Amino acid sequence: MQVEVDQPKCVASGQCVLLAPDVFDQDDEGIVELLDATPGPEHHADVRESAAVCPAAAIYLVES
Repeated sequence: MQVEVDQPKCVASGQCVLLAPDVFDQDDEGIVELLDATPGPEHHADVRESAAVCPAAAIYLVES
């Protein structure tokens, strides 16, 4: 799995950080920061959920 984020689209809701804190973080303004672009299988379900609930659709997944 490859994860990409579109920071300009981010609305700083923080749902991704709550669901997958090992993969996502937020900067001082609340904008998403990607910590791990290729998370291990143990994180895949949480990352998929993060992408699904992102209100700005700012998280993109490429399944391998």
